Amino acid sequence: MSNQEPQKASSSETAGWIEPGRQNAQLVYILYLVSLAVGLTALVGLVFAYMNRGNSEDWIDSHYTYAIRTFWIGVLYSFICLILAFVGIGFLLMFVALVWFVIRCIKGLQAITRNEPISNVETWLI
Repeated sequence: MSNQEPQKASSSETAGWIEPGRQNAQLVYILYLVSLAVGLTALVGLVFAYMNRGNSEDWIDSHYTYAIRTFWIGVLYSFICLILAFVGIGFLLMFVALVWFVIRCIKGLQAITRNEPISNVETWLI
């Protein structure tokens, strides 16, 4: 028998889908993407991000902050597109905002899968 203790996984890797951690941050991004078809799941993802930010490792918290900013900036962009729809250009810009939203979610999913933080959380772009 060996006297070595088994290595413990970090708390972010052992946490479930609901507890703060890597899986929960992935769930937030997935809920955002599913909201394109269902709608209300983005609000559930936003609640998870707000509830769990500050309760995990710093690199995971960067994902929660990024997801929260993605939601609110997306709401702002959508509102601007809605106003500009009366001029006619808003429909084209809505497509651009949709692509922006999807790219940010995919970028977040890729980074969290590689166990990396978001490099520039404060960006308004991608």
